[in-house]
Amino acid sequence: MPAQRNSRNRPRGTLVTESINVNKDISRSFLLSKVIPAIRRVWPREDAGKTIWIQQDNARTHVAPNDPVFLEAVAQTGLDIHIMNQPPNSPDMNVLDLGFFASLQAKTYLKNARTIDDIVQNTLKEYEDYDTELMDKVFLTLQGCFIEVMKDGGGNGYKIPHLSKDHLERFSMLPRSLNCDMDLYLSALQLLNSE
Repeated sequence: MPAQRNSRNRPRGTLVTESINVNKDISRSFLLSKVIPAIRRVWPREDAGKTIWIQQDNARTHVAPNDPVFLEAVAQTGLDIHIMNQPPNSPDMNVLDLGFFASLQAKTYLKNARTIDDIVQNTLKEYEDYDTELMDKVFLTLQGCFIEVMKDGGGNGYKIPHLSKDHLERFSMLPRSLNCDMDLYLSALQLLNSE
């Protein structure tokens, strides 16, 4: 939106970034105009028949998995794209919130910002410079949370496991994935099948 009057920060007519309240229509518009085209642009041709899952939390402002406008837009892509909501009351199952957004936000907060545009630029810079090896650690934490959920019988009464990832990494012993005890896996599977 253009600035309505002159100020010491900008002349009248300068475009000004403003924050907005996100609702379901804005979420849907973002999915249709940004997310789906981005997926189409980078999705490998050899994986064209594979299902693509967009996971979101259960915020009321998000699009329902059976939203007709979303389904129509996906049908036009030729790709198999579905929306999935994460389990309720389980922020630790959202890998983006669990690690990526939190670390990106922490790095962005270290930079000075006087305007929304400064925040956007700082965030984009941190995103471009982000150390992708940190995501390996985030996914290890996510796997640890999965294991803890199984130990808790599907509940969320557990603490996020501390896996000493930095220590293991220093000694080149950081695993790519965590092992799950077979008995624990089978008991979790039995619990799922009984519901």
